[in-house]
Amino acid sequence: MKNSLHSEIFWLTCPSIVSNITVPLLSMVDTTIVGHMGSPSYIGAIAIGSTLFNMVYWIFGFLRMGTTGLVSQAHGAKNRPLKLLVLRKSLLYGCCISAILLLLQIPFLRWAFLLMKPEATIASYASQYFHVCIWGAPAMLSQYCLTGWMIGVQDTRSPMWIAISQNLINIVASLFFVFYCRLRIEGVALGTVVAQWSGCLMALMVLLKKYRVSIKDLTTIPTSIALPHRQFFSVNGNLFLRTLCMVAVTLYFTSAGSQMGNEILSANSLIMQFFILYSYFVDGLANAAEALSGRYVGAEDWRMLHHTVSALFSWGLAISVAFSLLYAISGDLMLRLFTDQESIILTARSYLPWAYAIPLVALMAMVWDGIFIGTTQTRGMLVATATAMLVFFAVWFLLRNSLLNHALWLAFVCYLLTRGIVQTIVFNHYKQ
Repeated sequence: MKNSLHSEIFWLTCPSIVSNITVPLLSMVDTTIVGHMGSPSYIGAIAIGSTLFNMVYWIFGFLRMGTTGLVSQAHGAKNRPLKLLVLRKSLLYGCCISAILLLLQIPFLRWAFLLMKPEATIASYASQYFHVCIWGAPAMLSQYCLTGWMIGVQDTRSPMWIAISQNLINIVASLFFVFYCRLRIEGVALGTVVAQWSGCLMALMVLLKKYRVSIKDLTTIPTSIALPHRQFFSVNGNLFLRTLCMVAVTLYFTSAGSQMGNEILSANSLIMQFFILYSYFVDGLANAAEALSGRYVGAEDWRMLHHTVSALFSWGLAISVAFSLLYAISGDLMLRLFTDQESIILTARSYLPWAYAIPLVALMAMVWDGIFIGTTQTRGMLVATATAMLVFFAVWFLLRNSLLNHALWLAFVCYLLTRGIVQTIVFNHYKQ
């Protein structure tokens, strides 16, 4: 049983890691293409546009996570109608949010420009990019729901192949629209939209072909199968509020760094890349945690749930130690891969020890996140993240004058550690 469980974790985690690594490629491809279009303003426009959409999709990531948690429990209970009902509700929420984004795109973009204050030329190009890319929002949010459903039924391979195919389509489509159709910034955006809708259609094809789910199945669910609206809204609402807390920390971290000068801002950005790289791998493990923990809760198999939690933390510890050692051995080399600016490398080197510590400190929070999503303990996630956010700001404001930028990193480390500690306490009181 032990070897079987570890094998299952491995085969659920690896495809998720590949899928996670492909996430930033959509914006990286756009940046690379505009980098050869002759104007630095194009690069700035893509940077602003990508940041806006990354933030929007991050905030509405609860559509993926909430769907996975509820579906994995229904899967464990062998309740197919309930799995379909969760998908129907998730897609309905996704469509409603997409409609709001499309209707409010102009005031939203104006608000974003007030915050970012881009130059006039960059703002013009970013506006062109935004007003094309916004039409990919329904596809992206629907894909979140479909991907969450697949992970809930213990399938992480299909989302991996969809992500790989989507990025290949993005490259080909963007090159075609920019260099053959001469559409410039609109061509880059159109290539991204084509890729997003292609990914959504591929996910629908997987649902129809692999799982034999038809539109009729989604519309004719027996009335005896009920998923209380309050429960569905509570799970996703807690995840939404939790994400807002995380966004607040991330934005303030960047803002505080920028107030200390461009070199500190750049150095912090480089050190943060170490955390992002690590998170791609541990988030893959968290996806496995969502699928497995939800399945055992649905089956009311508490013994296997505990075995799974122990196994997940063993994997997480191995990954975290490996990354800490990697960063300790090759941290300076990685900095030089990120940039060739000696002044920034010299500044960043002073903060490298924080990069060594982060994988070990973040371990608990990131593994618990997957387990809490699978067990739909989203209120506990919200409490943990809100508490951690308060700790972040308290540490920063108390120590910023004496420790300067080190206080910012200490606050971030305390934020990650607090999330893990609070979630540990909450899980220990979970229904066993």
